[in-house]
Amino acid sequence: MPRSSLDNLLSEVRSCTLCADSLPYPPRPVLQLGRAARILIVGQAPGRRAHEAGRPFADPSGDRLRTWLGVSEEMFYDADRFAIVGMGLCFPGTGTSGDRPPRPECAPQWHARLIRSLPALRMTLVVGHYAHRHYLEGQGSVTQAVASWREHWPAIVPLPHPSWRNNAWLRRNPWFEGELLPHVRSEVEAILDVAPEGDLEPVGRITGR
Repeated sequence: MPRSSLDNLLSEVRSCTLCADSLPYPPRPVLQLGRAARILIVGQAPGRRAHEAGRPFADPSGDRLRTWLGVSEEMFYDADRFAIVGMGLCFPGTGTSGDRPPRPECAPQWHARLIRSLPALRMTLVVGHYAHRHYLEGQGSVTQAVASWREHWPAIVPLPHPSWRNNAWLRRNPWFEGELLPHVRSEVEAILDVAPEGDLEPVGRITGR
């Protein structure tokens, strides 16, 4: 996809009002996309802080995720390295026990087109239950999905959500930090050290449902 076409797609996404009537605030799609990005992070939906900042994972969850990946904030927000797209692109509001689920209209509307704009994609990190359910059909619980990481490696890597609400899960599943994260950090480092050469070709592309 030429840069002008990508710019047009991002402009179209950022002007989306598909679920405006269901949102607590006017739509503000939050995402990061660059044609040279080699790693895609599919998260849940922007929280209040990300909504206010206008950039994904602009909160303590983002700090933890960057620690998991072994990357700096500067590197994380480099669109030529990382693409970041939520299952919902707008803040869905707060419910009785945390943020509401991502709006269901969003991913079917945008994900396939956004992923097609990433010809250099090498790894997709699907973060949290909603991303697992969309991209890893039949994986069941978060634990089952993350424990299956070897089945999809390295094209698709399931991770739990880095929210503090998952602290108990992390304590119950020490294999995640002891076994999976070292592989993730090593693969991220290897991918980001490789500069694209010549025409960009799709690698490890996924399209979702």
